Amino acid sequence: MTARHALVTGGHSGIGRAIALSLAAEGLAVTICGRREELLKAVAAEAPTIHAIAADVTDEASVAALYEQAEAARGPFDIVVANAGIASSAPAWRTSLEEWNRIISVNLTGAFLTVRPALKGMADRKSGRIVFIASVAGLRGSAYVAPYVASKHGVVGLMRALSAELLMTGVTVNAVCPGYVETEMLEQSIRRVMEKTGRSEAEARRGFAEINPNHRLIAPEEVAAAVMWLVSETARNVTGQAIAVSGGG
Repeated sequence: MTARHALVTGGHSGIGRAIALSLAAEGLAVTICGRREELLKAVAAEAPTIHAIAADVTDEASVAALYEQAEAARGPFDIVVANAGIASSAPAWRTSLEEWNRIISVNLTGAFLTVRPALKGMADRKSGRIVFIASVAGLRGSAYVAPYVASKHGVVGLMRALSAELLMTGVTVNAVCPGYVETEMLEQSIRRVMEKTGRSEAEARRGFAEINPNHRLIAPEEVAAAVMWLVSETARNVTGQAIAVSGGG
């Protein structure tokens, strides 16, 4: 890789952690951010080139401060992975405006604020990789998660808009769209199913696995592998793509 410095939001666990460790293994300086500083520091302790900075992707000033601190120390970001995200489930008629705004703010507005400060610099340097971690929920509909589906469709649309804007600059913009992945977010969903239905943990976990076409939960490292290809030189002509990592169509 020719890249030297990468940003991964939501880098404290799950997919973000796997991506950060994969990038660090390639010798890159990696800045990870999130709101849980103790978990960020634990990930940073796993690799000497990972650096943790607490930041809130929904807060423009917080993101600006993150960029200022990280780029002053390690140079401009060559790679930005907008991974931070949240989810909840409820019928749409029971979803409050507060909950709608909370999910849109993190998943969509947060993704925009994450990448916006990098755009001009990357375009001026004629080089850069932007990867959004979206979801298969950004490619199709799913019941009882209307705000999440809307936010992830928005992320895919944002990716396509930015890829069109940056088409002649050498900067690529893509999205990876996982199915159900073995993450902390999935564990929370499993607990909610157990509480609401009385199913055992094994039954609830199997139910999520069966939603993936191949009936297998995805490992975070499998999502990270797709990201690693997109940020590599071999993918320099791949842009504007939403790549599903979901065990089938």
